[in-house]
Amino acid sequence: MVMPKIVLFYSFTPLADPEAVRLWQTELCERLELTGRIIVSPHGINATVGGALVDVKQYVRRTRAYFGDIDVKWSDGTGADFPKLSVKVRDELVTFGAPSEIEVDEHGVVGGGVHLAPEAVHELVGQRGDEVVFFDGRNGLEAQLGRFRGAVVPDVGATRDFLAELDSGKYDELKGRPIVTYCTGGIRCEVLSALMIRRGFGEVYQLDGGIVRYGEKYGDDGLWEGSLYVFDGRQRVDFSDHAAVVGSCAACGAATNELMDCAQPGCKAHQIMCPACVATSPLCTTHRSER
Repeated sequence: MVMPKIVLFYSFTPLADPEAVRLWQTELCERLELTGRIIVSPHGINATVGGALVDVKQYVRRTRAYFGDIDVKWSDGTGADFPKLSVKVRDELVTFGAPSEIEVDEHGVVGGGVHLAPEAVHELVGQRGDEVVFFDGRNGLEAQLGRFRGAVVPDVGATRDFLAELDSGKYDELKGRPIVTYCTGGIRCEVLSALMIRRGFGEVYQLDGGIVRYGEKYGDDGLWEGSLYVFDGRQRVDFSDHAAVVGSCAACGAATNELMDCAQPGCKAHQIMCPACVATSPLCTTHRSER
């Protein structure tokens, strides 16, 4: 019986020849019949791939032999989570639009926030209470599905919008408070925390391993509320059978964590919508979150 698995990982490390790494990763994944998305840049690698368990294990072993002891996050797949394999070289691992601001050495991003394990985040909150600010490093749709309790959610539709948000001055009042940045697996916060520190935020942390690692530790019995948006065919994952529903339908406002895509030709709308509105909407009829 085939056991489909998905792995998510990244590594910030200088790469002298990203194109050679792209060719190697493409050949490796094709040989193992894995699908997913891999980004390679002069700053390192960012990957989410899936396939049969035995093949994914071999992929991880081969990749670790090159990149070292990378933190690989495992989750169950469906067997049809990615339509194809995509391996690309880009200037940035995460598109903040600031490649010249990011410096990477053999230890990772230079000048980024302090890594805090999930347990350490709880300790920080226990010591400093409401002074601690959770700062969402994802886009608005992701945050609508789930977020840390009381988190600051920037008004961004995409990662490239963060620089303008930070430079707008609307978060300057937070510069004297402890800030815990968080995102899905941690990669966006590696860069976001460094950009915040460069802009005068004095005490910046990043949730080590992202929401994924936090959910593995505390499920829905900690500071996290809702579902986690993921960038594959599953669309969202819950950490327990009692996950809170914090999203609301874009059409009627009812509580829901269901996601859908617009079925109209040329329309790229992707939003939260309850089953009743999906069934009756004349525009948006492709229900994507069924599992």
